[in-house]
Amino acid sequence: MTEPTAGADAGVDATAAGAEALGRDPETVSRFVEHFAAQLVEAGMQRMAARIFAALLASDTGALTSVELGEQLKISPAAVSGAVRYLAQVHMVSREREPGSRRERYRVHSDQWYEALTNREAIIKRWEEALREGVVSLGPDSPAGRRLAETLAFFEFIETELEEMMDRWRVHRDEKFGRG
Repeated sequence: MTEPTAGADAGVDATAAGAEALGRDPETVSRFVEHFAAQLVEAGMQRMAARIFAALLASDTGALTSVELGEQLKISPAAVSGAVRYLAQVHMVSREREPGSRRERYRVHSDQWYEALTNREAIIKRWEEALREGVVSLGPDSPAGRRLAETLAFFEFIETELEEMMDRWRVHRDEKFGRG
């Protein structure tokens, strides 16, 4: 287990301190955060948002302040602010005030992130409408019109499957993790 050092470069924050208290090596936690963040970036997420999201997931409380995130990830307050704004917009984290303080904590809830990743109904509906217009505009019998019609059918299929899959997931989660 790594011993923290004094000063600003100590790297001791809520996640690292919590990891150490539970017998986890803060360096191992940090490696996980960076590795998982890299996977999220590869899937299309912004780099800083991915790092912050992974850090929140790895924290035992699921919540960290801007200062804690900045210290852990060695990033500026502006970087934290921009990434958290994005994560909040896509409903992957929520903001909450610390009681009696002006400081905000950023929290990831156990179901918030996968709900955000799969609950894109409004976006899918807009894509479907644009594709319907495209089929009409380009002609349903043209090669482009047929391609758009197939794409539209795909999104309609995905939309239905996602709803059903999330219903099955919630039942499975409740059985496995005792929620209700």
